[in-house]
Amino acid sequence: MPKIELTIPKVAVILIVAMLCAGCVETEGTEEKVLRVVFNEGPDTGGSLDPANSWTGWYVHQAGIYETLFYYDADMNLMPKLASGYKQLNDTDWEIQLRENVNFHDGTKMNADAVLFSLNRVLDPSNSRSSEYSFIKDVQKTGEYTIVIETNDTYAPLIASLVDPVMSIVSPGIVDADKQPVGTGPFKFVSFEPGASLEVEKNPDYWGGEVKADRILIQYNKDSTARTMLIKSGDVDIARDPLQSEYSALQSNPDINVTSRETLRTYFLYVNGGKAPFNDTRVRQALSYAINRQEIVDTALEGVSGIPAKGIFTNTMPWNANDQVESYEYNPEKALELFEEAGITKGTDGKLYYNGEPFTIEIQTYTKRAALQPSAEIITSQLEDIGITTTVTILDSAALTENAVSGNYDFSFAAWSTAPTGDPDYFLSSHYLSTGNYASNWLRYSNPQVDEWILEARTEPDEKKRAELYDKIQAQVQEDAAIMPVFYANEIYALSSDVEGFVMYPNEYTIITKDIGFA
Repeated sequence: MPKIELTIPKVAVILIVAMLCAGCVETEGTEEKVLRVVFNEGPDTGGSLDPANSWTGWYVHQAGIYETLFYYDADMNLMPKLASGYKQLNDTDWEIQLRENVNFHDGTKMNADAVLFSLNRVLDPSNSRSSEYSFIKDVQKTGEYTIVIETNDTYAPLIASLVDPVMSIVSPGIVDADKQPVGTGPFKFVSFEPGASLEVEKNPDYWGGEVKADRILIQYNKDSTARTMLIKSGDVDIARDPLQSEYSALQSNPDINVTSRETLRTYFLYVNGGKAPFNDTRVRQALSYAINRQEIVDTALEGVSGIPAKGIFTNTMPWNANDQVESYEYNPEKALELFEEAGITKGTDGKLYYNGEPFTIEIQTYTKRAALQPSAEIITSQLEDIGITTTVTILDSAALTENAVSGNYDFSFAAWSTAPTGDPDYFLSSHYLSTGNYASNWLRYSNPQVDEWILEARTEPDEKKRAELYDKIQAQVQEDAAIMPVFYANEIYALSSDVEGFVMYPNEYTIITKDIGFA
């Protein structure tokens, strides 16, 4: 394997740091508590800050501007946020009680009218994500602080579905949701420079209690070297996803605290099950045995930003069945046996052949997540070692999706937060239900037994029985190997030693909270 270059020219780094620090605020000697943060990515929807616009909700939620009716705490317990509670009235009707004495940043009262306004913005057919909530039939106000959500059929994950930041509660008095976000969170919007920065200030009337920081200055920079330099130089107080090779140095720095935690994100190899020989389960299993996940973690992730994957869900996900599913441990001998059973045999030159031609695989991936390309290159080397001619193609996300939908791919290497709503149905229905978007359009996967279990689990009110069904599903899809889990992501933050109140949430979108401040 050639060494992967992770640095950039020193002059370029100096220029980047100079530009990023141009807006930094000197806090020493002043009473204003200004927290400076650098993230690896920010809103990328044409400058929009509307939480109902695609995945923008993640970023405005990270900044502490918006909140949802329910949320998951740091230990993945489902908790009320702007809701105060709920009860299921019958198979299809759910009553949600709303928290009283909550105001939006513009002074508007947060009540049932505001919640209906917000939810209906997502349910509107013109919204690009409305299909994800097609299970909702109607939303009605039944009191100033009470609503009822009616589903088309029994749908057990209803409450969990309201955790997604796309369902953030927005002020009905909002003038321009794209440019002037108005929520109920601990911080109020000040300014935004697309692709560069977002500034928020303390909400002095926050319903949840005292907000410790007066202002938050968030910078966005995709370069991990620049982010690492900013925290080491003291020009930011919090840096997300610093350079992996600097992990030990940051840990040993007395002025910096490093914290790391497994998230809900899994890095997967999607397999084109509509294309021979990948439509053969034995071939997919063989390929999974041919991948050395520990080597990928040790090399591409330098042993710090991930752990080898077993099943589709990370260990942080409460519904995971990783203690039950069969693991695809690195086993090239087993891989070759399965290949031979499927008619893929080794030639005298040491290469694998299929239908008289060299067996070749193209791995397509994208640039948004830094771990993808180096990991793909190591997978390429591992498959070459077993005799498979393999190449890596780097595309933008749109081109990757277009190729997948058209069937113009072998492997597609991508990363997914598998449970942003905390419920397994979110990922399983889209990827393994035969009518699901990724199952039908990417994987060409269909298993009638899996379909039956997924649909049954959706309607099962007993959580223990739901868990048993999800265990069966995870075991079966692991055997089918339509998707190959590679590793689970570890989120890493470097913080100035005087920062306190920072808590890592596995969901990746709860970051800036009222409790973050200075010691």
